[in-house]
Amino acid sequence: MLDEFTHVPRVAYFSMEIALRNEIHTYAGGLGILAGDTVRSAVDLKLPMVAVSLVSRAGYFHQQIDNQGRQVEQAAFWEIQHWAHALDAKIAVPIDGRTVWVGAWLYVIEGHMGGRQPVLLLDTDLDENQPGDREITHYLYGGDETYRLKQEIVLGIGGVRLLQALGFTVRHYHMNEGHSALLGLELLRRYAYPAEDVRQGESPYDVPRVRDLCSFTTHTPIEAGHDRFPYDLVRRVLDNGFDIETIKRLAGEDSLNMTRLALNLSEYVNGVAKKHAEVSNAMFPGYLVHAITNGVHPFTWATEGFRQLYDHYLPGWCHEPQLLMRADCCIPETAIWEAHVQAKQHLIEKVQALTGVSLQPDIPILGFARRMTAYKRPDLLFSDLERLQEIARSHPFQIVLAGKAHPRDEHGKQLIEQLHAHARTLSGTVPVVYLPDYDMALAQLLTSGVDVWLNTPLPPLEASGTSGMKAAFNGVPNLSVLDGWWIEGCIEGVTGWAIGNLAGMPNDNARLLYDKLEQVLLPLYFNEDRSGWIKVMKGAISKNASYFNSHRMMLRYATEAYSR
Repeated sequence: MLDEFTHVPRVAYFSMEIALRNEIHTYAGGLGILAGDTVRSAVDLKLPMVAVSLVSRAGYFHQQIDNQGRQVEQAAFWEIQHWAHALDAKIAVPIDGRTVWVGAWLYVIEGHMGGRQPVLLLDTDLDENQPGDREITHYLYGGDETYRLKQEIVLGIGGVRLLQALGFTVRHYHMNEGHSALLGLELLRRYAYPAEDVRQGESPYDVPRVRDLCSFTTHTPIEAGHDRFPYDLVRRVLDNGFDIETIKRLAGEDSLNMTRLALNLSEYVNGVAKKHAEVSNAMFPGYLVHAITNGVHPFTWATEGFRQLYDHYLPGWCHEPQLLMRADCCIPETAIWEAHVQAKQHLIEKVQALTGVSLQPDIPILGFARRMTAYKRPDLLFSDLERLQEIARSHPFQIVLAGKAHPRDEHGKQLIEQLHAHARTLSGTVPVVYLPDYDMALAQLLTSGVDVWLNTPLPPLEASGTSGMKAAFNGVPNLSVLDGWWIEGCIEGVTGWAIGNLAGMPNDNARLLYDKLEQVLLPLYFNEDRSGWIKVMKGAISKNASYFNSHRMMLRYATEAYSR
């Protein structure tokens, strides 16, 4: 079964989460969606790759919302045997003084043009393991820091060992965020110099060789967001034949900082947008952080109506998405609008099924859906409810919201409750619905079915963001604070609209958001001549979708990171 994948050297792409399809709960949010799009583009571009992640049998979680708007979490178990094949190979890793066996399942991503790429989902739920160890790969981002460290040992160290046991030849290792950084330690162990060749005081490890083999993509623009483990925990749980002093030189004196470890063991490091690279270079002086702005997979995120539209007018677009640059002159306005109306109707039907609320097809819908946490500021739109109601009386609009808060993020959960309270206050003037259990399927409906995609992060905390890129593939303009990718993607009034400017004060964002809605967006939408609005829709496609896609992103990785 593996023969078709082991005959050529591959890039090994490590990610704690990966979005393979909606029914497979191995992802939590944007990081996993990006990982899935990365491998899907590798399939389309015939770039030999093997992805390594955890099986996450219990998933992230299913989200329910009670009558008061409180989030209720339930395990998201999925039947792995329905989607993947168990592999025979098993390897062992020492964890917490015990031998933990790690197996793997093979999932094959099949592209729409016939390509195939392997994904290995690591699994410790084996008969050989003790009950507690069998659950190491169960819960995505679950448990305490001890559980997290065990997961990262399985991912990084176990992943490298299993690739070797299965017969893969790896020409490059790509760490998607720092969760897999322990793979660098395993490679150092593999490429240690013979003891007789090491002079006293010299390192026994071939660090330059390991660095040449590794690339690292960082996603987190705040120091507190990077995984750290105290060394008393590391001494107890991690046993890879390394002394703590060696690890401290690579990962930090105070604690094992996974980002520092990845930085020190990677020759190529990149952020996920130009601004994020600037922030990261300031966070990590002494390291060179390049910028490769994220993208989304063209075929996955263009809804069926727009796929057919592009196939007809711009054949080959899903392999060469730069062809979408011609959308503004080659696709008739009526065809663009008809495809959007179809996508909007699908969203309206889903909202009716999930909430019982009937949205109106001739009234614009604002969409906001992402992880519910403080810096995303989902409540910014509701800062002044009286102003919102005043705007809606002259130019009516509707709002659709979605997103999960991490089970331990109490502030995020409170935000969800507040959003439901705001919805009750606005009832009768501004229809507001909150769709539970945000996932890939809802993301596809929302990013294609709304009329405006809203994003209001607190700068500079949005590393990149990709939901707005998905919207662009469906002709949906963005209305966003200038942060992350939108700094590069915003051409005012052409691809969408900015909330404020790069020099603006974040405290002004609510007022500026209301002004832009009242004075620019809604009057343009309700103009009897719809051509002005459709022109912006075309701009989103021709100038954003044509560039902010994972094909362009992967070509950058292939030529700049993997070719070293």
